[in-house]
This record gives sequence, C-alpha cells and structure tokens, in this order.
Amino acid sequence: MNKRILDRGGHSVIEKLEQAKKVILGKFGEMPKTLITLGSGLGSLLEKMKIEAEIDFSQIPHFKSATVAGHFGKLVVGKLGTQRVACLKGRLHYYEGYSMDEVVFPFRALAWCGAQTFFLSNAAGGIHPDMKPGELMLITDHINVMGNNPLIGANHEKLGTRFPDMTQVYSIELRTKLLEIADRQGVKLRQGIYAGVHGPSYETPAEVNMLRRLGADAIGMSTVPEAIALNHMGKKIVAVSCITNLAAGVGEGTLNHEEVLSAAKHIQESFSLLVEEFCNVVSE
Repeated sequence: MNKRILDRGGHSVIEKLEQAKKVILGKFGEMPKTLITLGSGLGSLLEKMKIEAEIDFSQIPHFKSATVAGHFGKLVVGKLGTQRVACLKGRLHYYEGYSMDEVVFPFRALAWCGAQTFFLSNAAGGIHPDMKPGELMLITDHINVMGNNPLIGANHEKLGTRFPDMTQVYSIELRTKLLEIADRQGVKLRQGIYAGVHGPSYETPAEVNMLRRLGADAIGMSTVPEAIALNHMGKKIVAVSCITNLAAGVGEGTLNHEEVLSAAKHIQESFSLLVEEFCNVVSE
C-alpha cells in the first residue's frame, strides 16, 4: 500500500471511515439522508428536534474534540418536523491545530455512512456594505483563503476523483428550494460569496478590503474545507451564513467571539424555521 495514504497509526482513510461507520451505525442504525451542521451559537435548533440518540465526538473513532465556545462536539439524530435528520452540534476548525484531514473527517464519515444532503451553517462577518448583523446569507460560491485544501495528498478513488470540478459546489437545486422557503416564510435571505480564512485572529481592515475587491460578501473560519471534501464525494450541499457582525473596517468598534455568539442567538428563530421546512421539502 502507498505509504502516503497511511496516517501515523498505519491506518488508511478508508479503514478509519469504516471504523467510524461501525460505531455510528451501531448507535443510530440507518443514517438519515440529511445532515445539518450547526455553527457558532446556532445549537438551539436541537430544541425543536425530538432527539432519538446522541453521541460525543470523543466516542467515535478518529473524531477529534471541538474546543471552541459554542461548539459542543456531538452527533445527534432525531425527528425535525416529520423528518429524521442528523445534526452535528459543533465542528472542528483548522485554527484549533487540527489537520485538514481531521477537520473534514466527521463529514466524510457521515457521508460514508449514507448521508446525501448536507446543510452547512456558520457565523460570519459581513463584508458587503449592504450586509447587516442579524441577516442570513445563502452561500452561492466561496473563495478559499485558508492556504490549504483537504484534498492535498494522495487521492482516494473510493471517495472521489483526483481533480474534482468546483463549478457548482453549492447545489443550485437546493439553493432554489431554500429561497422559495424563505420567500414563503417572509425571511430575508441574501445571496453572496463566502471567503474562508483560517484564523483564529480576525481579519485586518486591509485584508477585508482585499477580500471585498475579490468579490467576497461575508467572511468566516469554517465551511470551505468540508464543502470541498463533500463535493469531492459527490454530495449535495447548501450553506447559510448567519451574519453576526460587520467585518473589521466595515463597522465600528472591535470584534470578539462573545458578541458573535450573542448575535447568533437573535438569528436562531428564523434560521430554525428555514432549516425545518427545508428538511421536509428535500425529503419529498
């Protein structure tokens, strides 16, 4: 076996995925087709769920522990409305010191278990001058400014092709459905391009100005790695940014994570309504 596809413990990615799958399906049985990722401060969606079972990341082989406030590191399965769904309550971030493979492993594992549609969410800073805290932005595309990519290294053909197309990472079909849902609910859902940076320091005003000139409308420290990995596996993706603050130089004052968590709480109701109806619609 090519040594480049082995980790330090001598395991291939496929072996690790099989080990995680055994524990996950042993806990939940069949994996729901839809998975929701809850970003910083968005965990209250779980209050609307009739929870069937949950498991800590620490109990799943090769899942690392989330260390950021607002990210609890749990996989939860239950009913949201009439549909059985899975939720990741928290995620791993590149800035926590994890490798890109470790950051995307939970998503690869859940796709390996049978999840097909992934609703990604995040807390983000608004760059576009019309963007306001408390709004939701449907991600139409992204700019990877993380300086890394989860597909670097030997390719695993069982996961996907060596050179995956990135033309439509965020499904037009799913985006259209979400826009229709938002319109019915009277929820303001902007559309825009998300810039993914590695953090953990917030961006300087000069960096924000550069990203705006490149076409970014919002900025955050997640989502891009998992979107790349899931697209590689041929999964359907839709993603929403909860605009919790204005990026440096766009608004006044300084930035801190506590304000991000506080702002996210004010968006949770409209976000939860969108997600619940979305899960019902995509399962039809």
